[in-house]
Amino acid sequence: MRIKLTALALPLLSTGLMCACGGGSAGSGQNGGGAGNPPAAPAISTTAAQNGAVIVSLASATSSAVIFYTVDGSMPTPSSQQYKAPFLVASNLTVNAIAISGASSALRVSPVTSHSFTLNIPSGTLVWSEEFTNSTGAIAQPNPAVWAYDTGNSGFGNAELENYCAWGSSTSPCSTANPSEYVGTDGYLHIEAQQPSPGTYTSARLKTQGLFSFQYGRFEVRALVPEAQGFWPAAWLLGNNISNVNWPACGEQDVLERVNAAGTPDWNSGSIHGTGFTGGTGLGTLYNFPSGQTAAQWHSYGMIWSKGSAAYYVDDPTHPYVTYTTASLSGLSGAVWPFDAGQSNFIILNLAIGGSWPGSPNSSTPFPSEMLVDYVRIYTN
Repeated sequence: MRIKLTALALPLLSTGLMCACGGGSAGSGQNGGGAGNPPAAPAISTTAAQNGAVIVSLASATSSAVIFYTVDGSMPTPSSQQYKAPFLVASNLTVNAIAISGASSALRVSPVTSHSFTLNIPSGTLVWSEEFTNSTGAIAQPNPAVWAYDTGNSGFGNAELENYCAWGSSTSPCSTANPSEYVGTDGYLHIEAQQPSPGTYTSARLKTQGLFSFQYGRFEVRALVPEAQGFWPAAWLLGNNISNVNWPACGEQDVLERVNAAGTPDWNSGSIHGTGFTGGTGLGTLYNFPSGQTAAQWHSYGMIWSKGSAAYYVDDPTHPYVTYTTASLSGLSGAVWPFDAGQSNFIILNLAIGGSWPGSPNSSTPFPSEMLVDYVRIYTN
């Protein structure tokens, strides 16, 4: 439907490296990464998620090393996915990882580290969630172990008008007295659109980039969104590899997305984007709410992501309103399905103001207005 670029805080890194050392078999025990020595092999560690699932982290004791990994049992190479963030494991699979250091003309490769997970978690099991609980008696910061922020007023590829504010930012026009995001005592995440002065807007864009990611499963967000001219609420996913391959090659999955005032019927858009299918050639479908319902009421927005497919639903996961598959790209010149390349995806929740799709707010647009999120959950397929 619409292109939404993320702000890239990381430099673009090449994944087309060629190893000059002939592989990762150098097992001399020298792992300091100095001249002639391979870097330290990656350590694979886990923390508990929910109901038997784990969050996997990879690290090398060689600080300059870059880690590449696979989750399909194959041996990793410099063309495999580059490790960017902890990722959820909720199925039976094997993680293989290598660390690489040195210049492109003389790369040094660590031995392979391997760990097999035999979890046997039943289908439909809740394996990760963010419930936005708050028992402090006051508004609270969204969990910093899960949520980071995009900030600023770059327009984010869409000519958006808002200044995105991080929690705790007092850089004008952001305000610690009136934060753009917080967890309320009501147990909801509040993303608040504000107009601190005429023509100046603030809001928030939370993301799990660098902190948490996942591949495959049923992803669900329960949310209530504001509906008025110029508002653009969304819940969506981007690939961890965005800092290597950029957008749209990383893939984008828009689960909740709509603009402006309520329609008749009211609607939500579910779309996917990748190389060769963006903007007007993107794959998007409108879900029309039943008569009497609007997006300004509580709804559960979900995606069932499996290899080769992404199915979208509202409120009822047993009745997707659209299923996109690799066959959906048929007839789209140059289109490449990006969702099975091995990368995990990170989560974004935001409320944009203005931009090329909704247009600008007007005198009918109420400020402040807020998007509320009750939970974000991931279930096994």
